[in-house]
Amino acid sequence: MRHKKVPKRKLLPDTTYSNLTVAKFINTVMRRGKKVAAQKIVYGALNMLEEKAKAAKEAVEDPLALFELAIKNVSPLVEVKSRRVGGANYQIPLPVRAERRLALAFRWLIAAAQAKKGKPMAVKLAEELFDAVHQTGSAMKKKQDVHRMAEANRAFAHFAR
Repeated sequence: MRHKKVPKRKLLPDTTYSNLTVAKFINTVMRRGKKVAAQKIVYGALNMLEEKAKAAKEAVEDPLALFELAIKNVSPLVEVKSRRVGGANYQIPLPVRAERRLALAFRWLIAAAQAKKGKPMAVKLAEELFDAVHQTGSAMKKKQDVHRMAEANRAFAHFAR
């Protein structure tokens, strides 16, 4: 390590749900420091998610519980990292740390929502979260691709330190 450890910043829970995960998600959605716009998008998406759950007569209708379930479903357990061993690069499957797992899930959900066209971001995000709850959609496909890649390279797991 060349530099000293950067201390973790304390994050305050969000105002509506008093939840740290929602606050982190809002910060991930935020672009160019426009936090109020990000809050409108996320809270709008959670409200739409609740309405969709009621319309579909889901067992769980609490938007926070649905959000947590969507994040849990999209979070990867293993990923591959490239490592150079004896002149060749190997894709080595490694378990994902909890913080990175959350960050990847957020990133994949937001990217999948942004890829959809023709609707407001809150609607696209609500659809992607609803799909993630039901283990479908682009973000879930990304997770399955990462897991498939790790499974295919399982033979190189002995190179992990």
